[in-house]
Amino acid sequence: MTATTAPTTAAHNTAKSHDPDAAAVGPILLSVAVFLAGWATSIAIWGIPGLYIPALALVPVIWVMLILISRG
Repeated sequence: MTATTAPTTAAHNTAKSHDPDAAAVGPILLSVAVFLAGWATSIAIWGIPGLYIPALALVPVIWVMLILISRG
């Protein structure tokens, strides 16, 4: 009984071609999921103030992010 293997080519060998953008997707999605879970927990604990106080606190953060994005 002989085992045959297909020759590996560059198109099939994706382990060595590592895309840094694809590697950053996991931590970003995890951070967003943790943030949303924390926000949902604050709503469950404190009700309506748990909904709008974090949103109000994020206004300056989003404002600075928009300025940074617009500057290039």
